[in-house]
Amino acid sequence: MTYDRLVCANCAGPVSQGRCRVCRANRERLQQEGPFSGGINPVALVALLVILVAALALVAQQTA
Repeated sequence: MTYDRLVCANCAGPVSQGRCRVCRANRERLQQEGPFSGGINPVALVALLVILVAALALVAQQTA
C-alpha cells in the first residue's frame, strides 16, 4: 500500500504530508519497506503459478 492515500489516526492528515511524528514515522517505515513488501501473499503467488502452468498445459494439449 502506498502512503499517499493513508490518513493518520493521530492528526487526521495525509501520511504523505508528515504533519506529526506518527505520520513521519509511518512514512519512513513505508518508504524503507519498498513497493512490494505488502503485495501478494506467497501462498497466493504459488496458487497463481499453478493455475498458469495448468492453463499452459491445457493450451499445449489442445494444439497437439
